[in-house]
Amino acid sequence: MIIQGPHTTTRSLSKELLGHLKQLALSAGRTVEVCTCHGLRDFVARIRTARPQTTEFMLLAPGSLAQQVQAHPDAGLSDALGALGMPYIEVQDDCDDTLETCELSNKGPLATVVINGDTMASYRIALGIALRRLDAAA
Repeated sequence: MIIQGPHTTTRSLSKELLGHLKQLALSAGRTVEVCTCHGLRDFVARIRTARPQTTEFMLLAPGSLAQQVQAHPDAGLSDALGALGMPYIEVQDDCDDTLETCELSNKGPLATVVINGDTMASYRIALGIALRRLDAAA
C-alpha cells in the first residue's frame, strides 16, 4: 500500500509511474494499492485502518505533512505508526520533510528513501526494497 500525502513541490503519482509500480509488484506476485490523502487527519486514518491480513508493507509518502506533524503532535501519527502491524518505508523528495526527523515512533521506518528533487525515483527504489523484503520473508 502506498499512502501519499499532499506534495507542494511535486505532482502526485503519474499514471505512467503508477503503472510501472503496479507492474513491478505484479511481477513479484503482489499488488499495489494507492491512497491519496489531502491532510494529516486523513493520512493518520489511512495508517490506522491498514490491516496486516490485507496489507503486507507500506510506502508512506507524507509530502508536506511533516511540517503539520511538527505543528500538531497531538494528531496521532506517532501512535498510528507505533501500532502499525507491518513494516513501512518513508518516501520523500526533500530531506527536510522526512517524518523521521520528527522522532515519531520508537519502531521507525525500515528505510527512508530521499532522492532530492526526484520523488518518482524514490518510489521505485522504495518499492524495490519492499518487494525484496517480502520475497525474503516468504
